[in-house]
Amino acid sequence: MGVLMLRLAGPLQSWGDSSRFTRRTTRQEPTKSGVVGLVASALGRSREESVEDLALLDFGVRIDQPGRLLSDFQTEHPLGDTKRSMPLTTRYYLADAKFLAALGGDDELLRDIARALRAPRWPLFLGRRSCPPGEPILMEAQESYQDVRDALSRHPWIASEHERRRVGQTELPVLCDAREGEPCTSQADFPLSFSGSGRTYAQRAVFHFVVDVASLRAAQEGAQADTTPVRGHGGPPRLGDHDPMSFV
Repeated sequence: MGVLMLRLAGPLQSWGDSSRFTRRTTRQEPTKSGVVGLVASALGRSREESVEDLALLDFGVRIDQPGRLLSDFQTEHPLGDTKRSMPLTTRYYLADAKFLAALGGDDELLRDIARALRAPRWPLFLGRRSCPPGEPILMEAQESYQDVRDALSRHPWIASEHERRRVGQTELPVLCDAREGEPCTSQADFPLSFSGSGRTYAQRAVFHFVVDVASLRAAQEGAQADTTPVRGHGGPPRLGDHDPMSFV
């Protein structure tokens, strides 16, 4: 099984899995449906195309920098009609958060995803269109990992040095796809369809564990976390290609 490492970092993120009507909440970590949607956008898939192959990838996320919860009270008016108001909404965001996500599965599919993330077909967002990434999403693994859990247990901590000192974390929470028989929680973020006629999701079993910060610090003494786009997955973007989220 191959493993692809993703950095999800930006000024704002919002990862809802149960938002309805005028209250749009966010989870404290990226959802599988949100990350699958991001990957599908990079690949240039339409909302009517299947995402089954992406949803079946092994998924996990580590909360490296939890950020701060913000709320935004919003009002709307229909275009050209200033007299008729739309429902008032309260939307929640995570500010200055950083997450380390991992996808595991077929090597060929992961190579296609890596190429797409380096030169995405459509712009990428961290949960909502108002939340663009602030850093390159694709990361280059420092070493070969056995699977998603191994990667999230050993990959260097990507939080900023300022946040490490300010928060003083000793453990990093990890949430990943549960295996059969494991103790788990359930959340409705397994994407079945992103169709414009109605998005549908199923429940996903989630296994929780923590990673000791001291072990990651020891690993980082010998290897610095990558901060540049990956150059080892399929070569550089073709000349003339449009890259709407280029960090180069």
